Amino acid sequence: MPMVVEELHDVLSTRNLQGTAMPSPPQYQVIHWNSPKKLRVKNKHVEFFRNLYLTFLEYDGNLLRRELFGCPSETDVNSENLQKQLAELDEDDLCYEFRRERFTVHRTHLYFLHYEFEPAADNTDVTLVAQLSMDRLQMLEAICKHWEGPISLALYLSDAEAQQFLRYAQGSEVLMSRHNVGYHIVYKEGQFYPVNLLRNVAMKHISTPYVFLSDIDFLPMYGLYEYLRKSVIQLDLANTKKAMIIPAFETLRYRLSFPKSKAELLSMLDMGTLFTFRYHVWTKGHAPTNFAKWRTATMPYRVEWEADFEPYVVVRQDCPEYDRRFVGFGWNKVAHIMELDAQEYEFIVLPNAYMIHMPHAPSFDITKFRSNKQYRICLKTLKEEFQQDMSRRYGFAALKYLTAENNS
Repeated sequence: MPMVVEELHDVLSTRNLQGTAMPSPPQYQVIHWNSPKKLRVKNKHVEFFRNLYLTFLEYDGNLLRRELFGCPSETDVNSENLQKQLAELDEDDLCYEFRRERFTVHRTHLYFLHYEFEPAADNTDVTLVAQLSMDRLQMLEAICKHWEGPISLALYLSDAEAQQFLRYAQGSEVLMSRHNVGYHIVYKEGQFYPVNLLRNVAMKHISTPYVFLSDIDFLPMYGLYEYLRKSVIQLDLANTKKAMIIPAFETLRYRLSFPKSKAELLSMLDMGTLFTFRYHVWTKGHAPTNFAKWRTATMPYRVEWEADFEPYVVVRQDCPEYDRRFVGFGWNKVAHIMELDAQEYEFIVLPNAYMIHMPHAPSFDITKFRSNKQYRICLKTLKEEFQQDMSRRYGFAALKYLTAENNS
């Protein structure tokens, strides 16, 4: 500061020596210090506050529970059995992290927002079940507009993201007007997206006799909820083991005029606006649905299980859970459909039902699958172990899964 004042004084003195009339000295309130040294000035508190900010940014309930307060968790209560299971794992196994994931106990906040739903007296109600992370939140409003029935969602979020979700939901007229949507927060822990754990959480906390096992990036056709309730009666799902298949399609366009009828959808298929789901990259996943037959079908028809089949289905709520060994990308739905087949569920395609996959950026997990060779190796290992477990549980009937895998 003194340097600047002296410079000003010199300027004023020079003007006076040249005979220029001197004005009365101004009352300086602020002096701008423009020294090149200013970039080297350090605030001794900067690092402290930056670290404090980063600490709070990463705060989560796991830190508070385990490290600060030592609260017992379900893991601790059942630790003896858990420790035994973990001890059986080989830490030198290249797939150790995959195997360990199925034993991770996640903090879970059920019914994060108000939920209220009274099932219909005729016992035909169907709950749409799905899971998502923060990057798929934008699908929620659209799904609510397409499906008026109850919904059960498992959201995989950090503590900070849960608060962001709360603000997002409270700012949405569409979401706030719906009380029949159950939001269940599963808090992040571990390095993999626990897709099948999330599905199990969403599937377990429903109050209807039937579940529509969907994914968050699909929009069901308008009126599907009522159509499924009628189909439940028509196919006698209450007394038979059936899985009703909703044929899946996809668009590559971010803006789509959603088809209002099967006829309109078929027209869009013919024009190339829509495609059967994963037609370009994974035909086997939905080929057994028999889309050629569906085009002209007016009555439900039965299809047989084939290797890698992973349709979207409606089943009774007492169906098998998803296998937790499958995390991230790959085989998570395939294994579940295989188990339905092993338990002798019939697969019935509904002739007037459809759902459409909406385009989005690739998930982090599919990127890892594509770029990481070890990831693909471990997935193949887990598949083989799952098939061996199926053979032990279901005996001779499960041998066809090994044969189908070898022939595919």
